[in-house]
Amino acid sequence: MKTLIKIYKKAGRYKLHIFIAALATLIATAANLAAPRITQEMVKVLGEPDADALMRLINIAALLLVVFIIRAVCQFLYSYIGHVAAWNYVSQLHSEIYSHLQKLSIGYYSDKQTGQLMSRVINDTRNFETLIAHAVPELVSGLILFIGVSIILFSTNVILAALTFIPVPFLLFVFPVFKKSRERHREAQEHVAELNAALQDNFSGIKEIQIFNRQRDEHERITKTSKKYSKALIRALFYSAVLHPLIGFATSAGNVIVVGVGGYLVLNNHGMSLDEIVAFLLYISVFYGPVGQMARLVEDMQSGIAGGERVFEILDTEPDIADSKDAKDAGDLSGNIEFRSVDFSYDDNSYALKNISFIQPAKQMYAIIGPTGVGKTTLAALLPRFYDVTGGQILIDGINIKDMSLQSLRRNISMVLQDVFLFNGTIGENIRYGNPNATDGEVITAAKTACIHDFIAELPLGYDTIVGERGMRLSGGQKQRISIARSLLCNAPILILDEATSAVDTETEREIQKAIQKIAGLRTLIVIAHRLSTVKRADCIIVLKEGMIAETGSHTELMEKRGLYKHLVEIQRIKE
Repeated sequence: MKTLIKIYKKAGRYKLHIFIAALATLIATAANLAAPRITQEMVKVLGEPDADALMRLINIAALLLVVFIIRAVCQFLYSYIGHVAAWNYVSQLHSEIYSHLQKLSIGYYSDKQTGQLMSRVINDTRNFETLIAHAVPELVSGLILFIGVSIILFSTNVILAALTFIPVPFLLFVFPVFKKSRERHREAQEHVAELNAALQDNFSGIKEIQIFNRQRDEHERITKTSKKYSKALIRALFYSAVLHPLIGFATSAGNVIVVGVGGYLVLNNHGMSLDEIVAFLLYISVFYGPVGQMARLVEDMQSGIAGGERVFEILDTEPDIADSKDAKDAGDLSGNIEFRSVDFSYDDNSYALKNISFIQPAKQMYAIIGPTGVGKTTLAALLPRFYDVTGGQILIDGINIKDMSLQSLRRNISMVLQDVFLFNGTIGENIRYGNPNATDGEVITAAKTACIHDFIAELPLGYDTIVGERGMRLSGGQKQRISIARSLLCNAPILILDEATSAVDTETEREIQKAIQKIAGLRTLIVIAHRLSTVKRADCIIVLKEGMIAETGSHTELMEKRGLYKHLVEIQRIKE
């Protein structure tokens, strides 16, 4: 019930639609209740014909026609308006869940699969349509019918009405099956999410699958996951298969009681007429109709509620990186950076960074180097608050970054990541991504600075060339340079280059180094690189070892110290 209440609370925007649909349902229900009574009057007229019988029959038929027209109109309103509300609600949820997911930190995604999240956004919310437009309204309508018919039956014949209720208590035994059905539906939805995740991974990694000849293995993995889904769904449908015959038998038993006992009362003149027994039989079909529909409706509700539980797991997750209550717009920063005794840990067991302290004046170039796994990328990720420091402070222009709004903080920082991501659009659109209002001239200038303009100009469609999903139509070096152009176009005062030259050849690296030198002195640069030739001209080089600062200084100063930096330089010379 908690999940169901949450679902309907979020549908508040469509309360007018839901009210109209509910009102139409009530009127249609009233029409269903009126029809047997009108039919009873017809039987009564036929059983006791008089001079006005024909006119009375015509009036009854006309009244019945009006009732059926009203019912048809209300059924249309209930169905259409209900679907308008339901599908708009699902669309609203798509946007709301996506918006919430964007607020969650990078840490949230570290153990999540894209396909799993997509399944929750698309598949699980789709089941809400059934709840809003079908299951709950029909259940409410059925409940009203059940109560209304019960009153009519008891007002017609108390003894016979009481006897028709005999099968109802036996239906209570099927309620534990409903819980089993929901558990199996939730299990099925988890497996379909696994299937989506596996497919998404395989489509993204199709090159690796083919180059390593893993087609058969991956086919078997997908088949196995698909079978898990189908088995869970079949188990859920098993309980439905149990429910339907049980409820159907109970409703049939009620009809048997009415035919047997009611017929006996009529034949022996025990206070029941032919028209009353006909009406009673018609009302019994209406009475047990909602009971017969209960299995299907509850099955639909279980599927929707199971999806709701999975959706609210996301919506109830609080972002661990968020604006503080007193966060302010940072405005345009100059780019003075200070790490003050910064510690960071991904968990409580060990520190990725320990006691990091340095001051980087605005428009200077600092390089962060060190062996693999010492925390270089982690250090860079702390500046735009992809993660929050475990201890210490990071300040820009003397302001703690936690006191700035996230949007204004990140507006002042641009990044070129090691794992470049390009959207499936044109080259121009990807370069403009951080600055959609940039002119063509500004785009070209950024591309020239990133040493990618000449390549783009040689393409038949130039800047209108489609890059493909994740930029698959481009080489690693081309993607890297487009990413650099994209970051340059943002005009942020702080630029972080995380292994910006990792995927380029030596000649292109030299061109990018020239570009970096053009930027140097204009922006605050933080350069992370394995290739030490990229960082030689840095104003200061910070050498990390086991998450701590081992050395700092210029290239010349560090070479004279004959420490870790000199050792790394010598190793790289040997490799080259």
